[in-house]
Amino acid sequence: MTDTPLKLFNSLTRAIEVFEPVHEGEARVYSCGPTVYNYPHIGNMRAYVFADVLGRTLSWKGYDLTHIINITDVGHLTDDADAGEDKMEKMAAEKAQSIWDIARHYTEAYWADVKALNIRQPAKWSVATDYIDEMIEFAKGIADKHCYELDSGLYFDVSTVGDYGKLARAVTEEGEGRIDTVEGKRNAADFAIWRKTPIGETRQMEWDSPWGRGAPGWHLECSVMGEKLLGFPFDIHTGGIDHREIHHPNEIAQNQAYCCTGGLDDAAHSGAKIWMHNNFLVERSGKMSKSSGEFLRLQLLVDKGYHPLAYRMMCLQAHYRSELEFSWEGLGAALTRLKRIVMAVERLKDAPAGDPSHQKFAPMRAKFAEAVSDDLNTAVALVALEEALAVKKVDAGIKRAVIEEMDAVLGLDLFGLTRTDLRIRPKVAQITEAEIVAELIRRKEARMAKDFATSDAIRESLGEKGVEVMDGDPLGWEWKL
Repeated sequence: MTDTPLKLFNSLTRAIEVFEPVHEGEARVYSCGPTVYNYPHIGNMRAYVFADVLGRTLSWKGYDLTHIINITDVGHLTDDADAGEDKMEKMAAEKAQSIWDIARHYTEAYWADVKALNIRQPAKWSVATDYIDEMIEFAKGIADKHCYELDSGLYFDVSTVGDYGKLARAVTEEGEGRIDTVEGKRNAADFAIWRKTPIGETRQMEWDSPWGRGAPGWHLECSVMGEKLLGFPFDIHTGGIDHREIHHPNEIAQNQAYCCTGGLDDAAHSGAKIWMHNNFLVERSGKMSKSSGEFLRLQLLVDKGYHPLAYRMMCLQAHYRSELEFSWEGLGAALTRLKRIVMAVERLKDAPAGDPSHQKFAPMRAKFAEAVSDDLNTAVALVALEEALAVKKVDAGIKRAVIEEMDAVLGLDLFGLTRTDLRIRPKVAQITEAEIVAELIRRKEARMAKDFATSDAIRESLGEKGVEVMDGDPLGWEWKL
């Protein structure tokens, strides 16, 4: 069923397009990665679940995938719109630590979340500071025709390329308000591609350049690493929808300048043929922001007793281009749905994989292929998987092969995950798992002695401590969230 044409929404054209690779049989994808100045919140991680599903789909379609995710360890300012302090320098100063130690710590924290969400490793994690020489060369190549120098750095003149802001559709008044006001800029939307270190100051990360000692701009980094590792044009560039307004238009402007073109009539000159953006994760209490203290990061979900793959399930239940509202009730429902699927899959684990092309599964496989090929409609793909699991009177090995085929795209690790894995102890729990087991043994002895009053009392006591006793279930008990 993988021969169904893959259709993807291109933010650049605002249209659904059939995926046609630049290089036959290959798929080259670049995803904007994290700025490693703090822990990623779960809204950040939605972008990587989306990019992972895209990569898995391309692999499932038979393409030889090269997926690059960058690590921004320099140059990203506190305002995404090119204003404020360098996020890395600011955090290093607040923590009184080396900026390199800050970068290492938060990179490893991000990688831990990637692993917990069963996101596949890319072909390469490209670290920005490994490409400073290439950034300087890239900037030198476009400086004469497209840039001008101010006391604060080298700036890109957006009027030197055609259709600047086409990706964002327009530089709105609101957008202009988010752009840094710098004395001497020719246009409000002009942006720094090299920032000079102010006289009398020293940065922890700074390098010599033709425009003085300093550091690259955030936008320059992605253009350079995309070109260096994938070549222009490559197939797909992904990121959060917030990048669609400023960061990615600035990338495109640099890519146009590098490719020596004045317009966007040929999408190849934007650097990538297709630009894809996932929508926001919305949380009404305001705890998504990293400035809110105990913001919503993956570890907080685990501390409250939710397995990370419940969050992946939550993401898969919505289309990546739709806003997804986060709530604890919604996460609990996603966990319950995942448990039901895992319970059904448990019965298939010992069966040798068979041939998934059995006629009983043809409708579900067709539905799944059509959904995934229709701009990654994972919500419908999940329903197709559940329908396949519900098929009766069929060889378990055949069903296993069908579910494995589908899970290769969805990435829920269904044949590695167990119900016990999903039974995570909440941080606030007042009882240990060893104590629970001891109480259940005592309850079993009471039941054997027909002391039902004691048995009921133990069950009620466990319930008050957040433990649900499940008589007749092989699992025996689980946390009641």
